[in-house]
Amino acid sequence: MGSLAPSFAGTGSGVTEENIQSRARGTILMAVSNKFGPMVLTTGNKSEMSVGYATLYGDMNGGFNPIKDLYKMQVYAFARWRNDNVPPGGLGPSGEVIPQEHHRPRRRRRNCAPTRPTRIRCRPIRSSTTSSNAWSSRRWASTRSSRGHDQALVSEVESMLYIAEYKRRQAAPGVKITRKPFGRDRRYPITNRFRDR
Repeated sequence: MGSLAPSFAGTGSGVTEENIQSRARGTILMAVSNKFGPMVLTTGNKSEMSVGYATLYGDMNGGFNPIKDLYKMQVYAFARWRNDNVPPGGLGPSGEVIPQEHHRPRRRRRNCAPTRPTRIRCRPIRSSTTSSNAWSSRRWASTRSSRGHDQALVSEVESMLYIAEYKRRQAAPGVKITRKPFGRDRRYPITNRFRDR
């Protein structure tokens, strides 16, 4: 951060500084991978990838994403299942291997408390769970609004979905679980201000 201090002088901290933290972690993990050989797994779930909450060259660093086609709530459910079960042939221990504070939805906070709801830190924003739940109805904005979603939120999420396409194009491959994963099965143009309507 010291090298950026002159350029950032007089500005407040925000997303830029938060992303530097994520990218520094990504660089360290990739260095360990490069030195010793294990592949880095990326951590962006489908909720985050749909609206662009994963950080390029940060938590998106890696060669494979095992939760790429799982919504955030499904990740929580799988975490709870894993604590209660050892998969056939699994080499991990039994019992709680994923602490409960890491696999349950949390209330939205406006500070850097340990129970923050998303990777987006220290900012008063909507959680990716809320945004993606509105998006995941997979209906046009007018239909979503008629089903009880706030029109402003629906429009915001729809815009985020389109804008985040450039990130999804750079994402690591992952397990395909649903009929409509991001990638070849669901792509949006990233030029000419495309909007699907």
